[in-house]
Amino acid sequence: MIFIENEGIINPHLNLALEEYIVRNFSFDNDYLLFYINEPSIIIGRNQNTLEEINHEYVEENYIKVVRRVSGGGAVYHDFGNLNFSFITDHDIKSLNNFKKVTAPVVKVLNSMGVPAEMKGRNDVVANDKKISGNAQFSTGKRMVSHGTLLLDSDLSEVANALQVKMSKIESKGHKSVRSRVANISEFMEEKMDIETFRSKILEGLYEERDDFETYRLTDEEWEGVHKLKEEKYDTWEWNYGSSPKFNIQRERRFPAGTLDLRIFVEKGHIQNFKVFGDFFGREPVEKLEELFIGARYEKTDIEKILENVDIEAYFGAIPKEDFINLVYGADEED
Repeated sequence: MIFIENEGIINPHLNLALEEYIVRNFSFDNDYLLFYINEPSIIIGRNQNTLEEINHEYVEENYIKVVRRVSGGGAVYHDFGNLNFSFITDHDIKSLNNFKKVTAPVVKVLNSMGVPAEMKGRNDVVANDKKISGNAQFSTGKRMVSHGTLLLDSDLSEVANALQVKMSKIESKGHKSVRSRVANISEFMEEKMDIETFRSKILEGLYEERDDFETYRLTDEEWEGVHKLKEEKYDTWEWNYGSSPKFNIQRERRFPAGTLDLRIFVEKGHIQNFKVFGDFFGREPVEKLEELFIGARYEKTDIEKILENVDIEAYFGAIPKEDFINLVYGADEED
């Protein structure tokens, strides 16, 4: 097994591009191990609706990156207290969805540190019934990625803040995350250590399991390929938001000028249908406004641009434009 050095990169877009690049371009004659630590970010499962998983306003205000991965499963929060590992091997039908086989070496190393880690359920590693690692897999048919997280000393309050969905009335076929009781590995360790020391300890422990480890650093040409994949896929709105399953949104709010009830249908990240119902009074037919949204990206900046020169009061009476924008794309009102 060859250990791939990621050169200390903390950008989640680039680390996920690196992982996929290795899967699709490196020699099938070898197995690979990749470690990486990401700056604060939310990593969305392949089949999830991004907007159902994140607190969008909180994410934007706190500069938390949002990136979709190629594997299924639920959304996870990454920060500097979280170590990510990835085993890249030949596709093996017996290993696919056999998370216990893949994570067993990691669990063994954690046990050697005094952590009561064990596999539980389909793809979780727990300590005293609290989740300390989640795992997922992806297969190309020839190669397979088995990757997971290790919560050493993550900011668990940020996990709750960033993944607390504020746009509640969304209906889709996207796979919704199941929130589990989580804990940091550091809570179970007698000897406290920083993330880099922990990374070294895990790597050393895995080396003990195999005698044929070697380390590889990518060439400049290979890094160019990784950056190209990042720019063309992992940096794009189309991948991170537009790849969400189609979904319906209902947003309703009472204003002094009347009640607005919005029904929005979104497919591939673009608005396919937009309807406004309510008991409001306006001098312009609301159908003219509805038509402006058809085909637009369901993204706040795009909605703001559409309405830039629109007189909202002509359609709904005394309702401020900013309030209407927040109704179309914003957090639910607090009770």
